Amino acid sequence: MGIKTAAEECPLCRGKKMPGKTTFTVDLVFGVVVVRDVPATVCSQCGADWIDDEIAAKLEDIVNDARRKHHIVEVTSLSA
Repeated sequence: MGIKTAAEECPLCRGKKMPGKTTFTVDLVFGVVVVRDVPATVCSQCGADWIDDEIAAKLEDIVNDARRKHHIVEVTSLSA
């Protein structure tokens, strides 16, 4: 087995971090936003995930739009 670099190793379980997708959820008190198919780095062992800054900015826009709409439930997909 090869040696994992800090960027490849999960800091939580020492599993391998790999490109993947995750689901992002936010509770806005009056409602919930769910964004599916979010590109992320995901640990193959424990499932922890990390979202890069560019994707996080897109998610922030989606959440702010949902706040303006004031929907009880907003479910969408992120296509990057």
